[in-house]
Amino acid sequence: MSRPTRREVLRGAITAAGISVFAPSPTAAASERSTDDAAPSAEQRAITDVAGIKVGHFTNSRRPTGCTVILTEEGAVAGVDVRGAAPGTRDTDLLNPINTVQTVHAIMLAGGSAFGLDTATGAMRYLEEHGIGFDMRVARVPIVPAAILFDLGVGDAKIRPDAEAGYKACKAATTTAPAEGNVGAGAGATVGKLFGMSRAMKSGIGTSAIKLDGVTVGAIVAVNAIGDVFDPLTGKPIAGARTKDGKSLVNSMAAILRGEPLPPALAGAATTIGVVATDVALTKAQASKVAQMAHDGLARTINPVHTAYDGDTIFALATGKSSKPANVTLIGALAAEAMAQAVVRAVRAARGILGLPGATEL
Repeated sequence: MSRPTRREVLRGAITAAGISVFAPSPTAAASERSTDDAAPSAEQRAITDVAGIKVGHFTNSRRPTGCTVILTEEGAVAGVDVRGAAPGTRDTDLLNPINTVQTVHAIMLAGGSAFGLDTATGAMRYLEEHGIGFDMRVARVPIVPAAILFDLGVGDAKIRPDAEAGYKACKAATTTAPAEGNVGAGAGATVGKLFGMSRAMKSGIGTSAIKLDGVTVGAIVAVNAIGDVFDPLTGKPIAGARTKDGKSLVNSMAAILRGEPLPPALAGAATTIGVVATDVALTKAQASKVAQMAHDGLARTINPVHTAYDGDTIFALATGKSSKPANVTLIGALAAEAMAQAVVRAVRAARGILGLPGATEL
């Protein structure tokens, strides 16, 4: 009798646990939506399946860049965990459990390197116009933490998502499953950059969700990694650094172990940024733990990850719409699984641009 494959073992465990695993649906709310975005099938699920969550993209039509907002207009408890050594973030200190403000009203993910943090200003303007924010008596102040990725090496570096882009992403936000691939914060995303951009590949943004016993956990991620992306069910690379002739994947870590030298300095930078969300009520400390566990989803799919050139950041949101009690270990484990699924979807949905092929084209 032959031994079961890892995929069969995982499917058996999921079935035994009663977990329903999905990925996202085809429709999208995107401003200046790319024609290259993915169109998943109708039965698939996304982070917007978490009650209280909306998502909107803005994709710049002048070069591959943009932003993605995750709106929680009724407020959500949030946590964050930053693992990369080169992060670009806003208001992450506010999410420390010892600090005062308990809820946020949006999370902004953007390209444009540090310039892209301006997109959160646009989200604040949108939320203020709708009377949403932390009540300071003299004004309502929207709380919008943000994280950015480096995509300035793809196209004209002078074109970056700004406050107006953030505002348009908010206007586009709906509870409909968002587009994937070359849209929003994933529009300029790339992977496999250890041997230089000339051997890299196009990546994008992806989303996924898991439902279990009345609890929903979802993820959305813009994958812009230095490392390669692997399918955790097979252990095989699906996108990343290519051979010198550009025709196949090299498997960066295997190449390094064989003695292939790295360039003396990497020409660009990277960073994978994402959000996990659940409808269960969590405290800030619990949400921070979920964000920490969700990084395991990156570790299962990206190698190497959390490098000196990545600013990998994951936020966790808890909307409290479910009456189910909080089991932080279970929610964190599901968040890691949803994040891993979303990473794989991000690269598989991406379409090649500017000499950077997508996973389906190699």
